[in-house]
Formats: sequence, C-alpha cells, structure tokens
Amino acid sequence: MTRSLLVLIGTLFAIPAYAVDNYTIDPTHTWPMFEVNHLGYSTQRGRFNKSSGKITLDVAARQGSVDIVIDANSLDMGFAKWDEHMKGEEFFNVAQYPTIRFTSDKLIFDGDKVVGAEGKFNLLATTRPLTLRVDNFHCAPFPLTRKMHCGADITATISRTQFGMAKFVPMVGDEIRLYSPIEADKD
Repeated sequence: MTRSLLVLIGTLFAIPAYAVDNYTIDPTHTWPMFEVNHLGYSTQRGRFNKSSGKITLDVAARQGSVDIVIDANSLDMGFAKWDEHMKGEEFFNVAQYPTIRFTSDKLIFDGDKVVGAEGKFNLLATTRPLTLRVDNFHCAPFPLTRKMHCGADITATISRTQFGMAKFVPMVGDEIRLYSPIEADKD
C-alpha cells in the first residue's frame, strides 16, 4: 500500500503543470489604428482611442486566446468633421455598430514567442477569418508595478468591401492595413 501511494505521488509530480495566465488589455498602451490609400495621393491614418479585452496565455502548452473589443465611436482621424463623416452610415456606422471585435482561440508560436493569432474579425456585423501577425512579443514584470506585463505589435490587412464598407471604392482604397501596439497586465 505504501509503495502504491509513493508511485501515485511520484506520478502526480511528474505530470507537467501548465499555467494558464489571464491578462487584461491595458487601454493606455493599446491603440488600434488603420491606414487607407486616399485617391492615390497619400496614406491616411485613423485610430481608435478606446479598446478593451482579455488574453489567456499558456506558453508551455503553446496555447491561448484573445478577445479584443474596440469602441468604434472612439474613432479619431485628427479632425472633428472628418471623425463625424467616418463615424456615419457610409463608413463605420457607429450608431448601429458600436463595436469592432477580434477573437482568437489559436495563437501561433515560434518557441516561447507568440508570432500570430488566427481568429475572427467582426466589423459592421460581418465576421470573417483574420490572421494577425504578432511582432516584438515580450513578457516581463512591469518596472512600476512589478506585475507581469506582456506587449507586442500586431498587424493585419483586410478588404473593407468584404465587410460591406464600399463607399468611394476604388478612389479610397479597399485594402486597409490594421496595426496596433498592444499591452496587457496579468490578472
């Protein structure tokens, strides 16, 4: 009996314990942005000033999930009249669709580093598959709080017409480059 108990205890300690860490997105260091070609003259940029979300990360098992919610009404083009126009029915239609969302249950790893996230992007009530590229992924205790903190830079490209945002195509580009610094604190 004693020997069986020792074998059982030894087996339990031999099973690797994977820690799933939960993180909350830091809205002060996460700014989803986009770029679009404007009539072939220039690249115009906009950003969203409010975002939230959760990330789960299990580096040992190379698994995790992401849920990022963007407040569409926080759109900032740098000029109030332009903000109003872009928030209207022809583009983001924030009155009817107040949020933009990316969710993923499949993180892509290169060793211990997250290098991508395959998921779904919802814009204007249309959901399509989207893969985010993740660069500069890094986790370490944050110097001011000593809490574990992760950050990265994310990029992706979408076709806005696939989400029903077709106004002024092709004068205003269909291809939209999405990018954002993103940081999150361990719960």
